[in-house]
Amino acid sequence: MILEHTIRSLQFKFQAGTSRGVMTEHPVCFIKISLLDHQEYGLGEAAPLPKLSEETLDEVLAFLPRLQEMIKSVELPKSTEEVYTLCRRLVPQELPSLVFALETALLDLLYGGKRQLFNNEFFQEKKDIPINGLIWMGDADFMREQVDRKIAAGFKCIKLKVGAIDFDAELDLIQYIREKAPKTIIRVDANGGFPSNEVFARLSELEKYDVHSIEQPIMPGQLEAMQLICKRSPIPIALDEELIGYHETSRRLELLKMIHPQFIILKPTLIGGLQATMDWIKVAQNLGIGWWLTSALESNIGLNAIAQFAGEFPDNGYQGLGTGQLYSNNVVSPLEINGEFLGYNQSVNWEKVLFN
Repeated sequence: MILEHTIRSLQFKFQAGTSRGVMTEHPVCFIKISLLDHQEYGLGEAAPLPKLSEETLDEVLAFLPRLQEMIKSVELPKSTEEVYTLCRRLVPQELPSLVFALETALLDLLYGGKRQLFNNEFFQEKKDIPINGLIWMGDADFMREQVDRKIAAGFKCIKLKVGAIDFDAELDLIQYIREKAPKTIIRVDANGGFPSNEVFARLSELEKYDVHSIEQPIMPGQLEAMQLICKRSPIPIALDEELIGYHETSRRLELLKMIHPQFIILKPTLIGGLQATMDWIKVAQNLGIGWWLTSALESNIGLNAIAQFAGEFPDNGYQGLGTGQLYSNNVVSPLEINGEFLGYNQSVNWEKVLFN
């Protein structure tokens, strides 16, 4: 097989605020895998996030020449499981976004290079995926404007980033959502932004608004503190960044048994790809822990892979897969957001990504 790559700097349509700062662009690496003397090819995307992912984009690029050499002598796997096994053999686990990219490209090629990874009802246009409406941080007017648009579009689950601006202002926005749409499911994501000495007071305030759950209230790595929070919190806790860096099933089991959150948030780019995501799901289910999938600011190439994977679990509630509209130069794709649903429109052609 032949592996090629190219870089695209995805440009945000607005300043995307999180508790870790403001993003205006996101450089990502697209990979293309093809067979000798064949026109079909598979696409994948490695899109590590600065200050969050285990690896940097430079580290991904530094490993690619070695991967290109290794893959020259490898035959295309014949099944999904063989793809996963090959990817674990070829790419270090410390490069989780590249594992995800390689899995995606090989599954795509396995299915004939049609950007299909799974043959399920989502890809067949028979069942769309319900998604949450994400509200980005900004001033009060900007955030209320986003809320109004999401409610008008029909979103029944709204996710709000908290922890970076004045907490009282964030509570005012949650109250605004409750007044505008009383039955809306409200999820909040602190991205580790709550001070440890204020976390229980803030959780108690959030409880007043019937918040569904909060993602990562404190920074990861504080295992005993997080265990106590999950045990005593008046609202359900979802682990997100806490999952990064756990590459063995035994360590994943140990983490979840110790902390025992109510939910985990699964981002294939950050945790090591689709096979790793499946492993987390099995561990969580055995412990009675809920889960949902979330994209991590990938282009539509990465989002397509996560959405098709989500299509394997058609009744798992609201997923965090609505980021495809963030960029002015995203890859044109059949992915479409209709109201609170992400769908796949077979009549729309994929943009042909150019590789040098």
